Amino acid sequence: MNKKVSVFRKQHFCAAHRLNNPEWDVNKNVAVFGKCNNPNYHGHNYELVVKVTGEPAPDTGFVIDLKLLSDLIKQHVTNKLDHRNLNLDIAEFSHMNPTTENIAILIYNILREKIDDELQLQVRLYETERNFVEYPAA
Repeated sequence: MNKKVSVFRKQHFCAAHRLNNPEWDVNKNVAVFGKCNNPNYHGHNYELVVKVTGEPAPDTGFVIDLKLLSDLIKQHVTNKLDHRNLNLDIAEFSHMNPTTENIAILIYNILREKIDDELQLQVRLYETERNFVEYPAA
């Protein structure tokens, strides 16, 4: 019998970014990215939901200690991204557009290194109440 359980941790961070492809001219960038191409950047209040799935440990009953998960997210994700200009302050975005999709992939890769490989991991990142991404896709 499958005893897998998913646990979730929700946290938030605020960050600014600009969506821009330097290989395109101004008109194409504005046509594709609209307001998100503002040369002075714009910000979001991101909501992050981290999902960890696995079987509860026999000794604790935990899939993962949620305090540990919270600490990992704070130390390695929110401390890195919160109140930052993603284009200017985050090395990974020096040559990559900081779209919500790419931010979610970055967060996943950061956390994947810190969480036991036997546990499944998924990141859901809300850019707005109505716009969000999940990585990896189900």
